[in-house]
Amino acid sequence: MDAIKQHRWRELTHLTPRQRALCTIAEKMTLEPTHMTAADWQPLRDLGLDDQGLLEAAHVIAIFNYFPRMADGFGLVPDPQVRQAGETGVPLKPVGT
Repeated sequence: MDAIKQHRWRELTHLTPRQRALCTIAEKMTLEPTHMTAADWQPLRDLGLDDQGLLEAAHVIAIFNYFPRMADGFGLVPDPQVRQAGETGVPLKPVGT
């Protein structure tokens, strides 16, 4: 997760070809969405994704771009417990436990 946030995911040797192709498309769709071409999607097609799979990947990427922008635009900040969970990787405990 940190490698993705720090834009060093290419350095990760354990990524599968599918994970690498998804990171590539997510990065371009995030940083240069108006420069996307059919050729950008071809590696995922070559790995077995059909039109529906590509659409689902695009939706997930778009949602992960949309929500932080909305939160930032409204000045929303996570609760301290949520922030700590994100920083430490320790999940939140359900309410009442």
